[in-house]
Amino acid sequence: MSETSFSKATAEVATDAILTSTLKEQAEKGPDLRHDHSKSHGLVWGELTVAPDIPEALRAGIFAVARTYPVWLRFSNGSGVPKRGHLTPDTQPDLRGLALKVLDVPGEKLQPDEQSTQDFILLNHPVFIVHNVQGFANLGILGSGQAGPELLQEMAPTLAVLKEATSKTVYNPILVQYWSTTPYKLGSQAIKFSLKPQQADTAPTTPPTSENYLREALVRYLTDEGKEAVFDFLVQVFVSEEKTPIEDPMQEWKAEDAPFIKVATVRVPPQKFDFDERKRLDEGLSFAPWHSLPAHEPLGGINLARKKIYPETVRSRHDYTLERLKEPLSHTQRTDDPA
Repeated sequence: MSETSFSKATAEVATDAILTSTLKEQAEKGPDLRHDHSKSHGLVWGELTVAPDIPEALRAGIFAVARTYPVWLRFSNGSGVPKRGHLTPDTQPDLRGLALKVLDVPGEKLQPDEQSTQDFILLNHPVFIVHNVQGFANLGILGSGQAGPELLQEMAPTLAVLKEATSKTVYNPILVQYWSTTPYKLGSQAIKFSLKPQQADTAPTTPPTSENYLREALVRYLTDEGKEAVFDFLVQVFVSEEKTPIEDPMQEWKAEDAPFIKVATVRVPPQKFDFDERKRLDEGLSFAPWHSLPAHEPLGGINLARKKIYPETVRSRHDYTLERLKEPLSHTQRTDDPA
């Protein structure tokens, strides 16, 4: 069922339900952590350089002129906190995420909490896991074990995508391709975007067994071996609702219908990043599709739900951290021991 097949009011009810359950689960399992993408493999710095030969129709937003921006990149697992005090081991099947924050971006933004940034949110799979906002709400019902046969049948496509996406073995998160999965504006165009590494991912001689092997792989690549990583920033342009739908992010925009066009290069130089101060910055940052110029406005029902959900979950974890530092409670009142 696509977003257009149910009413705006239904989508708003589903969004509110997701927000309520998300805040409740976040408070119970990790109030100072992200609800999703809780486990970071590393926050690293780099630069985004806009290509000089972009087609005229795509010269908008940060891609309007050829220039270089500083960026932060956060690599993560897609899952949340399984129980308080624990993070999911990297050896378990999971989606992998990449969040890109472009800095020193002039112009008025769609959300006022950050004045000079442009965020891009990506997953290591070309399609999203649900058709629409109601699908997210249904996913919560599935997770609670309360789904009946009819809902299980309805959610079969989501379960199939999750199985396919989480079955990918990632050996180093800086060496795999990521996709936006949902559409965005690029000036007057509708697009999806992707970050594709110029370096190939290679399997280790022995399968990884460490629960933190993805962070360890990043440290080995960027710090110990002193290598640079380079991504091509690619976009696909909307063709038609049949081939490149806006409201169904579970349908892939295939390259034969919407070819990838390079608009920028993202470079991550060799660096040290696995230290406490960087980890604190990592936890303090927020990445959101609506940290955006109007020229890159998020499109579709999933992104509209994110506009309401993301700021509230960020505010909740930031408020929790400030409150516990400003007015500490006793151990018995705080109950922050791992489960």
